[in-house]
Amino acid sequence: MPLAPRSRRAAPVARLIALCLALNLPAAPTAFAQQPVDEVNVMIGTTGPSVYDYGGMIPGVAAPFGMTHWTAQTRDNKISVYSYNHKDATIQGFIGTHQPAIWMGDYGQVILMPQAGELKTSKKLPFSHADETAAPNYYSVKMDDHGKPIRAEMTATTRAGFLRFTFPASKTSHVVVTASRAEKTEGFVEVDAKAREITGYNPDRMSSELGPPLPNFKGYFVIQFNKPFASSGTWEGDHTHSGEKRRTGHHVGAYATFPTTQGEAVEVKVGTSFISVEQARDNLRREIPGWNFEGVRAEGRRVWNEALGKIKIQGGSRDERVNFYTAMYHSLLFPRITSEYGRYYSAFDDKIHNGVSYNDYSLWDTFRAEHPLLILIEPERVPGMITSLLQMYDEGGWMPKWPNPTYSNIMIGTHADSVLADAYVKGVRGFDLKKAYEAAYKDAMTPPDGDAHNRWADRAPWTAYEARGGLTWYKSLGYVPIDKTDESVSRTLEFAYDDFCVAQLARAVGKRDDYEMFMKRSRNYKNLYDPAVGFMRAKRSDGSWDEESWASTEDRKPGFTEGSPWTYLFCEMQDIPGMIALLGGDEKFAAKLDENFAGGHYRHDNEPGHHYPYLYDYCGQPWKTQEQVRKVLDEHYHNSPDGLSGNDDCGQMSAWYIFSAMGFYPVTPGSTLYAVGSPLFARATIMLKGPYRKGPFTMIARNQSPRNRYIQSATLNGNPLNEPFIRHSDIADGSTLVFVMGPKPNRKWGLARTALRAQ
Repeated sequence: MPLAPRSRRAAPVARLIALCLALNLPAAPTAFAQQPVDEVNVMIGTTGPSVYDYGGMIPGVAAPFGMTHWTAQTRDNKISVYSYNHKDATIQGFIGTHQPAIWMGDYGQVILMPQAGELKTSKKLPFSHADETAAPNYYSVKMDDHGKPIRAEMTATTRAGFLRFTFPASKTSHVVVTASRAEKTEGFVEVDAKAREITGYNPDRMSSELGPPLPNFKGYFVIQFNKPFASSGTWEGDHTHSGEKRRTGHHVGAYATFPTTQGEAVEVKVGTSFISVEQARDNLRREIPGWNFEGVRAEGRRVWNEALGKIKIQGGSRDERVNFYTAMYHSLLFPRITSEYGRYYSAFDDKIHNGVSYNDYSLWDTFRAEHPLLILIEPERVPGMITSLLQMYDEGGWMPKWPNPTYSNIMIGTHADSVLADAYVKGVRGFDLKKAYEAAYKDAMTPPDGDAHNRWADRAPWTAYEARGGLTWYKSLGYVPIDKTDESVSRTLEFAYDDFCVAQLARAVGKRDDYEMFMKRSRNYKNLYDPAVGFMRAKRSDGSWDEESWASTEDRKPGFTEGSPWTYLFCEMQDIPGMIALLGGDEKFAAKLDENFAGGHYRHDNEPGHHYPYLYDYCGQPWKTQEQVRKVLDEHYHNSPDGLSGNDDCGQMSAWYIFSAMGFYPVTPGSTLYAVGSPLFARATIMLKGPYRKGPFTMIARNQSPRNRYIQSATLNGNPLNEPFIRHSDIADGSTLVFVMGPKPNRKWGLARTALRAQ
């Protein structure tokens, strides 16, 4: 939604836009010049038809890659439940959250809630979406406390939040702080009325059973008020303890009470830390030193405009522009910064270290497009993100697969290998290449503890880090057998892709024999292809096909991760020519793709098939890629709260949209090739900066429209482009790519495959 108006005169327009967006109606044009942040609707993806399978987003107020995100809390969050859902009608708090995705747990969170009158340790207040304003840097809402309005506003920096509560006239207005509501851990609060401060910590990790114990982990907070306390105390459960200064407990918190006049605002600043209360106070001092709420809000707007403006678009409908910049907002949230001015707490050895750190990598999802996108729009951050993965390797023994904030064994494969390889082949430096290869080599060669007898079931309680669960069998048999390891087919196919990525790092460090060995292993996907049925299928350890799993009528078959044989048939992005040959050549491969899309087997709401629409480029029918890409752009992304068909998963769904709307996509991370699709905008410019980039890169689509979705011809820097591929160097060198679009396929364009043969 647009930011709150900058003047009283603009207020009716802004309220009209907010109301239109809340009701899924087209918004009226604004009366002021649009900036990228004005074309972000943070409500996109905040609800859907299913309890779980929707965008899984919150209207988060944060800085780009911010350590702590702030949002209204409409329900208790937990694994599979986010703090905010657009369908809810009450608010129970305003939470500083670290929950990275709906399927993961929160950790070290803190909650504040304003109320008036009788003090209650928990309270839900009704609200209307017509009374909300939401943007990346600001959120406000008016709630009804038994007929008396309370307004809450939030803005934020990287490690701190700034809240402003406007109360009714009341002798007893309160701000209630929840330090912890966990059953397994005890939180702590301390009240210093003289300093107008409430401090404490929350050691809760909702996903703790999925990872190793962390006895030192805590989410610390320092809460400062601009108004003296009339009274204060602590609470536990339903009981308050007036005047008490400190308390430890499972469901515990504190409160501050003040008399307020009608419309009086109480300002509250919150510093957060994973290091200590003192560090939380220092973070707050550095980031919000004064009491200028509007100044922090304005700086947040400036920062977001700068980040979102790294890609400039022209043309398209307003909904398409909002979808695009909302996707940019989502893609700039993770991985999150977890270092605090030169130091960071590591959830991999439970200690404090010096350095820069990021966390919350949804690698099974984000290696596909999110991390390749960051190489283009945030190149200065990428070395730190990679170094963070290598620090985790140093501190815990392995790179992670889905840290939350430590090892979790969620999903399969070791796709940190892909992030490292993709960055290196695209020119990113500034990280330890030898250590990167050492860490990736361990992923590929060292079975995890207990691998020979552990099935590595999804979300099984922690025993050891999974890494490539089933690697024992993969190394000896060339595939993972279903009678030994869960999700065996998907593991085999994803391990083969990861081997390709490790091979690229081996070549980079001069390990030629290793390179050849890993490239050979990257063809292991062929060991599970059954030409009799035309699909990848599960094998047993004796080499026989597993008939029981093949006969299963489940939507998600045994042996596969979140999918079926259709989901994984075309997944071998590292050897697409070999995959085409395996399925019988160009025509048969294209026919199988046709069957996949026509039969409704393609699921864009989950990540394994995100590159499938682009595969027609590789088999001589690029006009079908153009059809399918536009279809997905049209059907799976909408400017509405239920506008994402599947979980955004830390930016992957959004990164797919950004690349595809610009007209190209990184089908094979770990290589320098991009496949061409169908551009959605008349012009898109990536404002490339940093080393190895001569930028900007501009894409122009002449005659582009919803009807004119087919490429008629293309030029790159004025030279004819006769193949549906561009290289990373074309982008990094600051090129201009021009498409001429039309309403019917030009079946003669894009048939060359020079770049593909050179890969």
